[in-house]
Amino acid sequence: MDATELQAISDTLMRIVTPDMTPKQLIKAARKEHPNASKRDIARAAFFSIIANADQDHGKAKNLQAFAIAERTQNGAE
Repeated sequence: MDATELQAISDTLMRIVTPDMTPKQLIKAARKEHPNASKRDIARAAFFSIIANADQDHGKAKNLQAFAIAERTQNGAE
C-alpha cells in the first residue's frame, strides 16, 4: 500500500467512524470505498489516522485506536 492509498483510507476512517461501531462494521464500511484494502491495510490506516488527527478530533482518534489495537492483537494471535 502506498502513501496515497494510506491517506485515502485514513480520511475515510475519520469520516465514517462512530463511537458505537464494532471493528467488523468499520472494516465493512471502509471496504465499501476501498474494496481492495485488507484488514491489515485498514488497521495501518487507523494507526496513521490516530497520529495525524489526534489533536483535531480526540473522540474519533480514540475510537480508531481501540479498533487498531483490537485488529493488531487479533492478527498477532492468528
